[in-house]
Amino acid sequence: MSRLASRTDHVVPFYAVEVFKQANQLNALGRDVISLGIGEPDFTAPPQVVETLARAAKASLSGYTSPAGLAVLREAIALYYKDHFSAQVDPERVIITSGASGALLLATMALINPGDEILMPDPSYPANQNFILGAGGIPRLIPCSAEQRFQLSARHIREHWGPATRGVLIASPSNPTGTTIAYEDLKELVAEVRQRGGFIIMDEIYLGLYYGDVPRSALTIDDDIVIINSFSKYFHMTGWRLGWLIAPADMIPAIEKLAASLAICAPTLAQHAAVSCFEPDVMRIYENRRLSFKQRRDYLLPEFERLGLHVPVAPDGAFYIYADISRYSGDSDAFSHQLLHEASVAAVPGRDFGPAHARHTMRFSYATGLDRLQEAVSRMEGFLAKLA
Repeated sequence: MSRLASRTDHVVPFYAVEVFKQANQLNALGRDVISLGIGEPDFTAPPQVVETLARAAKASLSGYTSPAGLAVLREAIALYYKDHFSAQVDPERVIITSGASGALLLATMALINPGDEILMPDPSYPANQNFILGAGGIPRLIPCSAEQRFQLSARHIREHWGPATRGVLIASPSNPTGTTIAYEDLKELVAEVRQRGGFIIMDEIYLGLYYGDVPRSALTIDDDIVIINSFSKYFHMTGWRLGWLIAPADMIPAIEKLAASLAICAPTLAQHAAVSCFEPDVMRIYENRRLSFKQRRDYLLPEFERLGLHVPVAPDGAFYIYADISRYSGDSDAFSHQLLHEASVAAVPGRDFGPAHARHTMRFSYATGLDRLQEAVSRMEGFLAKLA
């Protein structure tokens, strides 16, 4: 067998997928497992979007697009950012990608040189580290506490920026915590990075699933921030593999050149269908679904506290609860295994998201119906009573 590239030794595993696989195996054996593990909405694309896909397929609109994507979709995304997130975006700065993963691939390939250090919060989404590693960079996880909403701050930039540091990769709202970076705090963080000549990649995948006042994109602070977003979460199109990147104008030629070689284009039929996502009737569907997620969060938060699963920071976005299990266990891996096999509830151990809080935290996804969440709480109550 040929020798594998050394980078494969450093790939960060994704334990949520392992939990998902185990849950599926138990389901196949006849167990009724409630999944609070994988971050996939139970909603799927609205009928109007599916119908648009069918019309595009029937019209044979399945050939390659330009590497940047359909102009009409890029224009719709730019308008969406203006109307919903208060950001002025030139459609020429929008690149349609194969999911947010495709956007991260392009951003890291365009910005990171071998040996560049990129600061990230601990906890954070594990796969992001692998994009940095794939570009030859070095992800550096900075432990972030509940007092900091588990997010990087301007103080972290001042304390941890070193000679090899090139930029930061942050998310607001975040996976796994569901927390956002307060707007004024984000301003300070951006200013500190810019003073050092660094770049900012901002994951706004969950910005549409924000439960506070009117959400604002990081682009309203600094127009040169590189934005990652996706049709998977707010638009409920996970398997359609469609996302987008918003980049400064001077980066676009290089990014288009990369996109032409790395992907040729994002899935064409999915692009045609996604244009329908922004129709007023469809956007009303998405808004109602966002309120359903908020209802689920508002049900679970007091229930978790009642069960002794403390939530240090209430999530104000996404569909995750990042809970402290230390009342019951100091080993989240073992706790996750017991919860799955004894209570038939799947959730993700903290080690997926960085070492700082790994042993005493779990991520619970509420991307499933309220009735199933109520059943999950009932099962967990019985399970936890045995551990108390």
